[in-house]
Amino acid sequence: MSDLPPPSGGNNNDDGAGRLPRASGPAVLAARIRATPEDFRVDEVPGFEPSGSGEHLLLDVEKRGMNTAFAARHIAAWAGVPESAIGYAGLKDRHAVTRQRFSVHLPKRSAPELATLERDEAGEHLRVLGHAWHSRKLPRGALAGNRFVLVLRELQGDRAAIDRRLEVIATRGVPNYFGEQRFGRGGDNLTHALAMFAGRRVGREQRGMLLSAARSEMFNRVLAARVQSGDWDTGMAEGEVWMLDGSRSVFGPEPLDEALAARVAAFDIHPTGPLWGRGDLRCTGPVAALEQATLADGTAMRVREGLEKAGLKQERRALRLRPADLSWDWLSPDALRLEFTLPAGTYATVVLAELGEIRVP
Repeated sequence: MSDLPPPSGGNNNDDGAGRLPRASGPAVLAARIRATPEDFRVDEVPGFEPSGSGEHLLLDVEKRGMNTAFAARHIAAWAGVPESAIGYAGLKDRHAVTRQRFSVHLPKRSAPELATLERDEAGEHLRVLGHAWHSRKLPRGALAGNRFVLVLRELQGDRAAIDRRLEVIATRGVPNYFGEQRFGRGGDNLTHALAMFAGRRVGREQRGMLLSAARSEMFNRVLAARVQSGDWDTGMAEGEVWMLDGSRSVFGPEPLDEALAARVAAFDIHPTGPLWGRGDLRCTGPVAALEQATLADGTAMRVREGLEKAGLKQERRALRLRPADLSWDWLSPDALRLEFTLPAGTYATVVLAELGEIRVP
């Protein structure tokens, strides 16, 4: 067993050691999510328009009861191509109804009948919503974001307090933690990452997953410290590195003057935290001191060393996440529907966690 604290991807409970702190105060509800797949709907927001020609068939599909990897295998078998010929921008869960795009490399050949791709059996379905040709394989991350429609059931909590918390989230945002999906069930990815850093051999695909989990743990620790210090969404006076909203472009360090404070308030820029790797931290002064102190225990030092030896470079990630077009509707006294859009690489579960304790089947 490792000496890691409880996994950063776990329930966002501020009552126990090692848990991720909420920025808006104690939990205001307890509820259940994913009572049925229809209670967790996700639609990808495409990052580009198809070129209209090329060797890659883009398929926009709706699926229920199957994750992205399963759907990719199903599409590969339908097309008679290896799984490596299938591309997709993001991973989607099995216990949901999701709409996402896949690409199929079909050089010098026509596609099979689309009707034969559709599947509807044993709680699993896949249907084709649209298709087009494109010049390149669909790479990971090639989406503008995801639109979520979520239903919380068996809800307990004061309705007025929940409405107030949602209003705060809509105007202030939430800490941009990495979600529980990054860490695996029970946080096992973190344990396996430490074992890999100690010399255990793993496959290439697993190696990438474990490096991401370890890096995400470091970021979540720093963000948790910034939430506790109260400057996660405003920035410190000195030493902060800033990220432009809607991009990965960063600048600084620059002191928080009146002009920058106005841009922060307008959600044009965000304070950032470290995605650990080789090289010096870009931040300076009190920001760098906080990040170094937060990641100075024995476990964190082993993770930092492992990430550096793996060749990753220092990068930054926004500390703040604001759901776009957040709306909610009370379906009954104990059922609440939420709708919002998030940029790629962020997690609906961290939005839910800012509300309270969310149970899954």
